[in-house]
Amino acid sequence: MATEEQSNGYKSGSNLEKVLRAGHFAVTGELGPPQNADREHILEKAKLLTGAVDAVNITDNQTAVVRMSSIASGVLAIGEGLEPIVQMTCRDRNRLAIQADLLGAHALGMRNLLCLTGDHNVFGNHPAAKNVHDLDSVQLIRMVKDLRQGKFQCGDDIKGARPTFFIGAASNPFGDPFEFRPYRLAKKVAAGADFVQTQLIYDIPRFREFMQKVVEMGLHEKVYIMAGVGPLKSSGMARYMRDQVPGMIVQDEYVDRMKAAIAGIPKEEKKARRQAWRQMGIQICIEQIQEIREIEGVAGVHIMAVEWEAAVRPIVDGAGMLPRPTVRMSTSEAKE
Repeated sequence: MATEEQSNGYKSGSNLEKVLRAGHFAVTGELGPPQNADREHILEKAKLLTGAVDAVNITDNQTAVVRMSSIASGVLAIGEGLEPIVQMTCRDRNRLAIQADLLGAHALGMRNLLCLTGDHNVFGNHPAAKNVHDLDSVQLIRMVKDLRQGKFQCGDDIKGARPTFFIGAASNPFGDPFEFRPYRLAKKVAAGADFVQTQLIYDIPRFREFMQKVVEMGLHEKVYIMAGVGPLKSSGMARYMRDQVPGMIVQDEYVDRMKAAIAGIPKEEKKARRQAWRQMGIQICIEQIQEIREIEGVAGVHIMAVEWEAAVRPIVDGAGMLPRPTVRMSTSEAKE
């Protein structure tokens, strides 16, 4: 798939970009920074993910809760041989702060960026904090693309090194109105998104319908689409996501399978029940990846194993996606 800016060269030269451009089915994971200043927390999680994914999302004050900086955490991840995808939300910074952080992030070695609106502060641990939202996610994508082309958001030229990010966006294939979702994705593609990670998928027929429209619109030829998957931890989690989470569709099949996983195990045997649930959650995720991989237009998967990084490698291995590919730029590409 040719890029809109450099038909022969890379936009960022990141590992994720190289894997996707080479036509490999990409795999990304997620790493949540701690609610403290403990660097070991990042290093331990990074070791679980290194070699199992092509890059990893470093969340930015996830769920509007104060956590270690995504950029600082990304630096620590790089030290462990793990390529970060730094998340940047519109919630916490105005356009000056965002651009300043992006210049610094690039100088520190970040090459992938995921542009997000961010969860509302009312849901976090500082509900009285002001939401900034100087830009929305589509405007943020456009601003990052302009930075890559040598322009600040105000129109001034960048005098010197440009921050060349591989630009990511999020997409919810299941939000209402459902028919609008591909067009919402198209706006982000038009703004400059290079890759897209979807929200969690627990209704593959519905996702297949979404992707059919995406392919009809030709969006899969303009952006790399990575389907979001994640292992369920318990039948309670499956029921909660089905019944309580807005914009989430969870098929009854998955709830029933998680419930059946602990059939015959007494309630007091908590460890055995937890192990049975987790084995089933991993198995379901593997099956989902194998089915999603056959859908036209899907370029990879984004595995969201929240606070369960140890599950990622067994999932990737079980889905037949290890070892991860190594892609190197040719001499001519490196000079672009």
